[in-house]
Order: sequence, then structure tokens, then C-alpha cells
Amino acid sequence: QVRLAESGGGSVPAGDSVTLSCSASLDTLRYFAVGWFRQAPGSEREFLAAISWDTVDKRYAESVRGRFTISRDNNKDTVYLQLDNLEPEDAAIYYCAGDRTWGPPPTLKSEYDYWGQGTRVTVSS
Repeated sequence: QVRLAESGGGSVPAGDSVTLSCSASLDTLRYFAVGWFRQAPGSEREFLAAISWDTVDKRYAESVRGRFTISRDNNKDTVYLQLDNLEPEDAAIYYCAGDRTWGPPPTLKSEYDYWGQGTRVTVSS
């Protein structure tokens, strides 16, 4: 069973940056497309960004394009999400998800097979 794990969350002041990491058991993440989602209290889980297994294809939600950057290091079997210029509205639990696809990285949460437990980001104004 593949297990994903997020790390890097915490409490930061508005305007700061934070980088989240996603890793997987069994050194399998390098074969997955990976997406990042977040869920705030009372809200649906929303798509943020996704990256193909070979880094060629990256997708972003319009709401975070230009502020969030997805990347990966397959040598470290890790996918990153850099969050810049954080706003209080960015406070949420952030999740990474994996999909065994060689094609474009999915943007719908229903297309992902594996999920992490999430890491919380709190932004103070």
C-alpha cells in the first residue's frame, strides 16, 4: 500500500512563504503524477497545482497561479509546493495526492488514488 506524507506546514505571518513537501513510501512517488489540494473549514477540497511524473506538465488553479509553485525532485522522490505571499485566506489543511498516470497530471480530486494525511498551514494577519 502506497502512503503519501506531507510536511512543512506551520504558522506564518501574512506575506511570508512556506514550502510544503510530499513524499511516499516504497520510493514510488517518482512514477506518479502528483497534485496538491487544500481544504479550509467548511469548504470543499480544492485543487491547487499538479505536476506530471517527468516535470514537463504543470497545472495550476487560477486562484494561485503566480503565487504557488509546484516542483519535484525525483532523485529525492519528493514533490514540493512553494507558497509565496501568503494571505490569511490561504489557511487550510494542504494535501498531496498521487496518480499512476504517464499522461497530463489530473486536476480533479476524484482522479487521484493515493492521498496523504495533510499538513496544516495557518496564516496570521
